[in-house]
Amino acid sequence: MTARIVRTSRSAQVAMVVAALGLIVLAAAPWWAGRADLRLLGEIYLYLSLAMLWNLMAGYAGLVSVGQQAYVGFGGYLLFALTMFAGLHPIVAILAGGVLAAFLSVPIAALIFRLKGAYFAIGTWVMAEVFRLSFAQASSLGGGSGSSLPVDVVKSLASSRSGREALSYWLALGAAVIVIGCVYLFLRSNRGLALTAIRDSEVAAAGLGINIWRTKLEVYVVTSAFTAIIGGLIFLQKLRISPNAAFSVNDWTAFVIFIVVIGGIGTLEGPIIGTILFFLLRETLADLGTVYLIILGLVAIGIMLKAPKGVWGLIRSRFDLELFPLSYRVQTDTADKGH
Repeated sequence: MTARIVRTSRSAQVAMVVAALGLIVLAAAPWWAGRADLRLLGEIYLYLSLAMLWNLMAGYAGLVSVGQQAYVGFGGYLLFALTMFAGLHPIVAILAGGVLAAFLSVPIAALIFRLKGAYFAIGTWVMAEVFRLSFAQASSLGGGSGSSLPVDVVKSLASSRSGREALSYWLALGAAVIVIGCVYLFLRSNRGLALTAIRDSEVAAAGLGINIWRTKLEVYVVTSAFTAIIGGLIFLQKLRISPNAAFSVNDWTAFVIFIVVIGGIGTLEGPIIGTILFFLLRETLADLGTVYLIILGLVAIGIMLKAPKGVWGLIRSRFDLELFPLSYRVQTDTADKGH
């Protein structure tokens, strides 16, 4: 009998095949789905991306932020500003917004990283409010009432409405695939291993020579950049922006935290499960008004009490499944011996 260390499993291999086939089907959605379905699917992809990014930051780096709406709104407003005043193509403007968000996040991190625990969370929310109030003063972008994307900018995406909707859908799908792929590859790398060590024990990680501050900074900067890009895609779909919509803590942070918590924080599968459950609940219960939000809260409390590691944590502990092969496993092989 021989033993070897592996980082894959049969369930992960099957999941990858199913995911590839599913991706092909979803990529062809503009030819088989209706207009409302495309918008809903695009929204699902964007929320999944935000959940993946928040999970990387909070679930692995221990940076529990309640102010990620700052970068969602920043990316959205940069889309409007760069297309309206700099004449950039919307896709270029979205990418430029991500780059600018990365640069901006460095001094912000230098400030809020001085805070710990609940103070860090409050600090991120305060920074988001600073962003909101700042953009509310920009009269050229509509001030407090907001602004709509000019018609010529919208038509630069595609000449027809169906073409624009298809492109917007593919951009959202592509963003989700890229975010999931980048997070997965990052966690598979040596830096991802360091981040996992930090998640398990900062004291032990520091003892192993891991630069905790720099590792967290890298995660914060990358997460901020991607979040701004997702924000640009969100408001490219909406075609209108305002300070309250762009920097909504309810839409871009509270719901994202709910998704990650019920799915399973600190796992890649958790945000996927959580996004599916969130949209099932939303589409089923949204007509109930405020009762819908109460039910979401009760669901979150119930899951945290019965399954602290989320739905995926419950599934993994019962069936020993891992769809994204990140952990190390010992595999034993029994060699046949002739008689």
